[in-house]
Amino acid sequence: MSAGETLRRDAVVLRTPITLTAAALAAVVALTACTPIRMGAAAVLGNKQISTATLTAEVSNLDTAYKAGHGKIQLQFAASEMPQEVLSWLLRFRVQEQLAVREGITVTDAESQRALAAASAQAAQSGATLTNLAVANGLPPDQVPELGRYQSIENLLVLRLNGGKLPTSATSSTVLQALGARYNRAQCLAAKSLAIKVNPQFGRLNYAQISVIADANTLSAPEGPPSPKPTGTSAPELSPSC
Repeated sequence: MSAGETLRRDAVVLRTPITLTAAALAAVVALTACTPIRMGAAAVLGNKQISTATLTAEVSNLDTAYKAGHGKIQLQFAASEMPQEVLSWLLRFRVQEQLAVREGITVTDAESQRALAAASAQAAQSGATLTNLAVANGLPPDQVPELGRYQSIENLLVLRLNGGKLPTSATSSTVLQALGARYNRAQCLAAKSLAIKVNPQFGRLNYAQISVIADANTLSAPEGPPSPKPTGTSAPELSPSC
């Protein structure tokens, strides 16, 4: 599995461009005006938290990067969902770090850089840059280096689960499915061990993809036509059954 596949898996496929407005930042302000699970927290992970200030800053970072693309970046989510998209990535990175701890995995800077280089090469093959692909998938550009670390941890665990070798194009679908199931379970258990609590004003955590999904009426409807719904996706897993 590659970083590009990670992006596509978490956000499905690129869809019709959506004009970004101030709705994303306004959503953060409106949501944080309500009483959170812990004062100033967008999410709590054990005795640590992701603050609403951090989330607001990263949403602004993503917004700026999107606008700098001058229409070249195709978002695949409504503008009002930007806080959920960014928070999802911040949680995924925390979960991945916990996965590394639980599995005894150590990642070097060199390994992270190699993973980023591979992801950049893969993005280039499709005529995109890794940064633009990241922004399209809701990942702020300043967080792209974390993607290299995330992917390295995934690669090392898959390597171990597959007897010391990474899957190739010749790997059977049966083996790939089994590896995917084992990896997803390990990641789910890592998430469960963190006792993650998302501020309900932002939504709920879907453990199947480590993503925050908005409850009905949590956010106002985005301007313009609705985004196409992804097809072939499974129902959200809102409790960590693993």
